[in-house]
Amino acid sequence: MKSIQELSAVITDELGRIEYPKTPSLLYEPIDYILGLGGKRMRPILVLMAYQLFDKNIEKAFSPALAIEVFHNFTLLHDDIMDNAPLRRGQKTVHEKWNNNVAILSGDTMLVQAYQLIAQVDDTIVKQVLAVFSKAAIQVCEGQQCDMDFETQSDVNIPDYLKMIEYKTAVLLGAALQIGGITAGASKEDQNHLYAFGRDLGIAFQLKDDLLDAFGDADAFGKQVGGDIMANKKTYLYLKALALADGTQRKNLEQYFSTNDTSQVKVDTVKTIFSNLKIPELTTNLIREYHARAMENLAAINSENKEPLLAFSALLMDRVS
Repeated sequence: MKSIQELSAVITDELGRIEYPKTPSLLYEPIDYILGLGGKRMRPILVLMAYQLFDKNIEKAFSPALAIEVFHNFTLLHDDIMDNAPLRRGQKTVHEKWNNNVAILSGDTMLVQAYQLIAQVDDTIVKQVLAVFSKAAIQVCEGQQCDMDFETQSDVNIPDYLKMIEYKTAVLLGAALQIGGITAGASKEDQNHLYAFGRDLGIAFQLKDDLLDAFGDADAFGKQVGGDIMANKKTYLYLKALALADGTQRKNLEQYFSTNDTSQVKVDTVKTIFSNLKIPELTTNLIREYHARAMENLAAINSENKEPLLAFSALLMDRVS
């Protein structure tokens, strides 16, 4: 049974084995570039972790694991265009290094490649795996659209936000785990527990990310603290604060989140309101609730090989960046 670090090395090696055509270079070079930028490789590792719950021969799960990673990076190419983001993992985004048209077409090719890779699973399970993958892929797009819609909506509520992060972030974690289970021959019940484990852990992960964006350590977090506040993001912290705020606090929050002000004064004032309303504590409590649900589903899985997944969940929840 391989550790997180060993599985990460396996994914890196397998990604390095993918060979792209030399021409047209403007189609394939950006794909090689984005996949070479690294990252946590969280999703493909989850595929392999789920597989080795039931079978040690993880080579059978390589193609769906790579499919999940290629698909995830496809979404990043298109997300970066929509967000007009200049950097990805400390390097120029594809649309900045080349241009928008190149990034769109390279991303489209990655989506097709992801389906080619996912279809390499055993013929007996290909329809089942494709169904799980396609459902998650559509939900990721739906989540991204909802996230963009929220920028101009004034009536976003907490259930709306939780559904958005479930689709945009969490369902792909659940699908990665479920596909790993399917590939290993897991029972339907264990597949469902794997999906629920990943989904709930993914929601907890995103809530933790929201919390760190406002209250994390800048050096450890790796990006500017308060970025969501500057960008007027309607995160759980903001929505919970609105729900609990008195008249003056609510007026201040709505005023700050209706302007393009990106000053430190805005960040500090909003954070003070959050702190006065105990939003960090309430967010932490919700993170623990989702994490507890995830662990209940992990406990219900019929396997004795859960140590790597236990370590993985602890790593996600204990992170400071």
